[in-house]
Amino acid sequence: MQNNYYGSLPDTGFVRLSTILKIIPVGKSTWYAGMKTGQFPKPTKIAGKRITAWRVEDIKRLIETGNNQINKINNEDDNGQLRLF
Repeated sequence: MQNNYYGSLPDTGFVRLSTILKIIPVGKSTWYAGMKTGQFPKPTKIAGKRITAWRVEDIKRLIETGNNQINKINNEDDNGQLRLF
């Protein structure tokens, strides 16, 4: 049975960033900043290093255990201060 949070993620394999951002509510620049700090998984290069994709298992793990991280990132401003509204 597939968890509702997974949306259209396959059981295994790789997904592109456009698919991830439909499921995880952050922008592209926030995603890359989170990768740099280790809050989000790093991608894998496939097809001769021409395609950037993420392992489905890593994204599912982030969804299961990282909802607090996503909410924290969405509620901080550029100075790391918590936004109240």
